[in-house]
Amino acid sequence: MSDEEWLCISAHLPEPKGQGRPRLHGLRAILDAVFYVLKSGCPWRLLPKDFPPWQTVYDWFRRWRIDGTWERLNAELRERLRCRLGRNPNPSAGIVDSQSAKTTGVGGQERGFDPAKRVAGRKRHLLVDTEGLVHQARVHSARVPDEDGIRLLLETARDHLTRLSHLWVDAGYQGRGRRWAEEVLGLSVEVVRKPKNLLPEEVAKRWAGELAKEGKEVNWQKLMPPRGFRVLPRRWVVERTFAWICHNRRMAKDYERLCATGEAFVYAAMTRLMVRRLARA
Repeated sequence: MSDEEWLCISAHLPEPKGQGRPRLHGLRAILDAVFYVLKSGCPWRLLPKDFPPWQTVYDWFRRWRIDGTWERLNAELRERLRCRLGRNPNPSAGIVDSQSAKTTGVGGQERGFDPAKRVAGRKRHLLVDTEGLVHQARVHSARVPDEDGIRLLLETARDHLTRLSHLWVDAGYQGRGRRWAEEVLGLSVEVVRKPKNLLPEEVAKRWAGELAKEGKEVNWQKLMPPRGFRVLPRRWVVERTFAWICHNRRMAKDYERLCATGEAFVYAAMTRLMVRRLARA
């Protein structure tokens, strides 16, 4: 962590209480070690000797997970970055999506199989704003469908997102998930669907053949929609956020025993990203 990044984040860290034994390691060294584990994906026990002992680093990470420091850091830095971008600190619109991640043999609860993605593990559910910054993260079993996952996600976010009024979601949320968001939370939910293939390939070829008999040459491929990857409105924002998070090797899979630890690492990944942006602005 550079000096500029430390200045951006030091003001948001909890103040020492002055109780217990004197602190042997500074918070900057603790954060550097946590970000090293996040970026490199190494186990806690394999931290290099340049950092504080892994027991100390893990104890601080666990303490900040329990008291909500990681979530608070993410919220305060997000508001600061949105103000820097000329936006209102509280968003009026957001995008919801989930990512299924494979798990390892670490153990723990909340594990299942996602039949849609054919992935055995957990889901990371995110609520992001139009800038792609995470406002709420929830990790749960992959067997929970998106229609129920959106309720787990937004129930904890409804208190501090009073300005939120519109959501963009994919087709997996249509049904009871969309109805719950509209009826209970009073949000307007827009389902962004993939463009449909209006004309099958066989029909396009047959039309071109019939027109060719009349002396009109028609390229049947021009009658088909474009192939390959297509950017969907607003959906690409949350997909880019998942890409930002997965740049950290610790997030390539779900290695954690507790879902709360996975959520803390999501907030830590976004904290690291926002601190770098603020320092370079």
